[in-house]
Amino acid sequence: MESAAGINYEIVYGDGAFAMLRVRLGKGMSIKAQSDAMVTMDTTMDVEGKMEGGILGGLGRMLSRENFFFQTIKAVRGDGETLLAPAFPGSVLDLEMDGTPYYVQKGGFFAATEGVAISTKMQNLAKGLFGGEGFFVLEASGTGLLFVETFGAVHVVDIPAGKDIVIDNNHLVAWPSSIQYNIQKASKGLLSSITSGEMFVFRFQGPGKVLIQSRNNIGFSQWLASLLPGK
Repeated sequence: MESAAGINYEIVYGDGAFAMLRVRLGKGMSIKAQSDAMVTMDTTMDVEGKMEGGILGGLGRMLSRENFFFQTIKAVRGDGETLLAPAFPGSVLDLEMDGTPYYVQKGGFFAATEGVAISTKMQNLAKGLFGGEGFFVLEASGTGLLFVETFGAVHVVDIPAGKDIVIDNNHLVAWPSSIQYNIQKASKGLLSSITSGEMFVFRFQGPGKVLIQSRNNIGFSQWLASLLPGK
């Protein structure tokens, strides 16, 4: 598939839990991805680690539980092809960026073309929740292609105008900045929110489309930890 960003790409094995991204770049073109995403690349290409946004940008990504460095793969000596893969089982979805920023939850960023800038944004929790603390998400802005990864299958929730929907934080992947939302406790009381296992949720107001994942990576990691010796 050829995109408006001028690259050819294909999401392979996208109908299962083990998706990979094949990207073909013309000489001089590059793509950035999460650290250690490269599986194969032609000998016309080079890979290097970069701190987009400098040290502060790298620290901001660490606060959003992403890697300090991105890896950039560039077709230096001629056209080339690279194959990229997420670290965990799941899907990869492509988003054509038209200038509207997207917010991406922790672990959701996979790759992006040259025209897409990745920064960090602090989200303020709803009034009264955890004393008004905030948390960090990635903000993708600009034009080009943004690739997000999910744990399990990806699902698009299309929210019509005039309707609200509540989405669990750990199933949320990405959403456009144009959609209205707030963050609230899962239940009326803080103790009830904690004991329900949900803690806090996002309440989105349509219209807009929100990307979610079919599995909860936090819950899965806790389940794996419970199987370790001594647990």
